Amino acid sequence: MKLLVIRHGESEADLLDVHEGRADFALTERGHRQAEAMAEHVANNYNISKIYASTLTRAKQTAGHLSEKTGISIVFDENLMEFNNGLLAGLPRAVVREKYPEVPDLPIDKAVYGQESQVEFRQRAENALSRVIGESQADETVAIVSHGGMINQLYRSLFEMPVDCKFFFNTADTGIHIWSVSDTERRVIKANFDEHTKGI
Repeated sequence: MKLLVIRHGESEADLLDVHEGRADFALTERGHRQAEAMAEHVANNYNISKIYASTLTRAKQTAGHLSEKTGISIVFDENLMEFNNGLLAGLPRAVVREKYPEVPDLPIDKAVYGQESQVEFRQRAENALSRVIGESQADETVAIVSHGGMINQLYRSLFEMPVDCKFFFNTADTGIHIWSVSDTERRVIKANFDEHTKGI
């Protein structure tokens, strides 16, 4: 099967320079234009059969553009939400640096400030990816609309990387990551494709 893993468009939090995470900001006008362009590109180049999406507003709105363009309904999955950053959600970065300093050497199964642990974050990604693969046929093309942090976790899940690995994958606004998944092979065809946003 082919998976199109898509980050949401520009959100209001991007302009406010705050810790977003579970803070439920909407897309900006530019974000909507990016999502429209992404939807047009996907509709013109791929025959998708399903759309899975995070339940946070910025992802729901992005997936909505794709649904409208393709006629495919959206399956919402809370496991695809961004990292649960607890008390940091929506706060300016300067405030976070002062009130909630990073805790060095925090074990991967522990969390602070009302956040989820690295293990919990990874487990959500494992659950989401397993669901998508389990509910899809080998000849299908499926879209997943989520968030930068979660897309990184999906990459790590796809390739069975350690929970605390230091590999990171760039995810632009409405960047599309195209994966091929079979019983014998998992392959990245394109990573972070965002040509559709040029000039927006």
